[in-house]
Amino acid sequence: MTSSRNPPSAAGPPTAPPSLKPPHRIYDRLVGRSTDATELGEVRRRSENDMRRTLTWWDLTWFGFGSVIGAGIFVLTGQEAHEHAGPAIILSYVISGISAMLSVFCYTEFAVEIPVAGGSFAYLRVELGDFAAFIAAANLILENIIGGAAVSRAWTSYLATLINRPPNSLRIHTNLAKDFNLLDPIAVVVLFVTAAAAMLSTKKTSYFNWVASAIHVVVIAFVIIAGFAHAKTENLSPFLPFGVEGVFRAAAIVYFAYGGFDNIATMAEETRNPSRDIPLGLLGSMSIITVIYCLMALALGMMQRYTAIDPNAAYSVAFRNVGMRWAQYVVALGALKGMTTVLLVGAIGTARYTTHIARSHIIPPFFALVHPKTATPIYATLLMTIGSAIIAFFSSLHILASLLSISTLFIFMMMATALLVRRYYVRGVSTKKDLVKFVVCLILIILASAGTSAYWGLRPGGWVGYLVTVPLWVAGTLGMWLFVPKAREPKVWGVPMVPWLPALSIGTNLFLMGSLGGDAFVRFGICSGLMLLYYVLVGVHVTYDVAHEHEGGEEKALRGKVEDGGDGDRSVA
Repeated sequence: MTSSRNPPSAAGPPTAPPSLKPPHRIYDRLVGRSTDATELGEVRRRSENDMRRTLTWWDLTWFGFGSVIGAGIFVLTGQEAHEHAGPAIILSYVISGISAMLSVFCYTEFAVEIPVAGGSFAYLRVELGDFAAFIAAANLILENIIGGAAVSRAWTSYLATLINRPPNSLRIHTNLAKDFNLLDPIAVVVLFVTAAAAMLSTKKTSYFNWVASAIHVVVIAFVIIAGFAHAKTENLSPFLPFGVEGVFRAAAIVYFAYGGFDNIATMAEETRNPSRDIPLGLLGSMSIITVIYCLMALALGMMQRYTAIDPNAAYSVAFRNVGMRWAQYVVALGALKGMTTVLLVGAIGTARYTTHIARSHIIPPFFALVHPKTATPIYATLLMTIGSAIIAFFSSLHILASLLSISTLFIFMMMATALLVRRYYVRGVSTKKDLVKFVVCLILIILASAGTSAYWGLRPGGWVGYLVTVPLWVAGTLGMWLFVPKAREPKVWGVPMVPWLPALSIGTNLFLMGSLGGDAFVRFGICSGLMLLYYVLVGVHVTYDVAHEHEGGEEKALRGKVEDGGDGDRSVA
C-alpha cells in the first residue's frame, strides 16, 4: 500500500542501539515516522483480536448525528447567546461550522486511506512523527475525557428541568471552590451505563443509535417549527450586543457542539467499504448538522430576548416563557436522548482512540486488547469512562467547555498540517529543494495564522496587524500552490482545492483558539506541561523500545528465512 511512499529504507531513522540515552531517544522519536502499512498491519495486530467490519455509510451517518447533536446545541447555545453573542449566536454557529467542515474534509481523506481505529493519532504518526502523535494522543485523551464529563453534567441539568426543578437541584452542594462545589453522582451513573452498552457490540449499539437519533430528529424538527411559530423579530435587536468579539468568542466555545465527528473516523476499522462509506457518512451527516444548528440557534434568538435566555436549559425555559409549558418536557426529553447517544457514540470512539494509543505502548498495552466475544475494546472503554466520571463528579460545564474547545481546535489544526505534509512531502521522492520550499511556505501559513489569532486576541478592535498577517498567509499558501510540486495524490477520495482548504483550516482553527479567554490557555498550558513531562519520563522510552524491538524481530525473521532456504514465513507469523 505504501511501498512507493515509504520504502523500507526510509521508514525511519537508522536503527539505534537500545542503550541510547534519553536525549538521543527523544531525537529518534522526534524524527521517526510510521507508515500506512505499519498502522494497518503490525500495530493493529497488537490487539490480538480484530474488530468486526459490520458498519455501512448508513450506520456512520446516524453515528454522526448521535455523536454530535447533544449538550452543545441544547446547553451551550443558551449559555453563549446569553453571555457573549446575543442573537448573533447564529453567526457563531456558521463560523464554527465552516471551520468544522474544513476539518471534516481532512479527516475523511485520512480515514479512507488509513482505515484504523487510531484516528488522528495514527494519521499524525505517519505524517508528523511519533512526538507529534503523542501530543495529539494526550490531547485526544484529555478531549474525550472532558467531553464525556461535560455532556454527562449537562444530562443532569436537563433531567432536573424535566421534573420541574432548578438545573443544579440534583447535585450535591458543598463548600469546595467555585465551579467545583456541585458534586454530580447522576453524571457518573449515566457515564457507566452508556459505557456498558458500548462494550456489548458496535453493531447492536448502531441499531439503538438509529432509533434514538430518528426520535431526536423529530424533536429537533419540533423545536425549529415551534420556535419560529413564536418568533418575534424585535428579539433580534440589538443583533450584536457584545460586538464582533463576542461572536467569535462564542464561536470558539460552541465549536464543542461540532465535536464528536472525529469519533466516526475511529470507526474506519469496522467499516465495510471505507472509501465509499466514510465520505458519505462523515460529510453527509456534518452538512445536515450544520444547517440544523443554525436553524435552532436562530429560532432560540427570535423566540426569546437574549437577556432572558436561561444559560442552563435554554430551550425548555424559552418554550415555558412563550406559553408552551408542555413543550419544555418534549425538549428536555429530546435533549436527554441526544446527550445519551452522544455519550454512547463517544464511548465507542474514545475507546478506539485509546486502543490504538495503547497499541503504540504510550499507555500500557493491556488497554489495546479487544475482547474475543464482543469484538470491542472493553479495557480502553473502562479507562476513559473512569477518567470522565472523576472529572464529571466535581467540575462545572463552564470550566470543561473552554478547555475542551482549545484542545479540539489544536488537534484539528495539526490534522490540517499533516494533510499538507502528506500531499507535498514523501520521503525518498521529494527533492531537498522542494522540501525547503514546502517548509518555508508551511511556516509562513502557520506563523501568519498564529499572528492573526494573537492580534485578534490582544487587539480585537484593531486592523493594522491584519495588513501584515493576512498577506503573509496568502503568500505562503499561494507559494505552496505555485512552486511546490505535489508528491502524492489520493488514491480514492481527497480534499479538494489543496493547499487552500487545509491552509484555511489551519487559519480558522488558530483564529478560534485566539478567541478563547486567557484562562483556557492557562489550563491548556498546564495540561500540556504535564503531558510533556510524562512523555520525557515514560512515553519516549516505551515507544522507542517497542519500535526497535520490532526492528530486531524483523531482522531475526529475515535471518531465519535465509537459514531455512527461503521458507521463513512461519517465523514472521
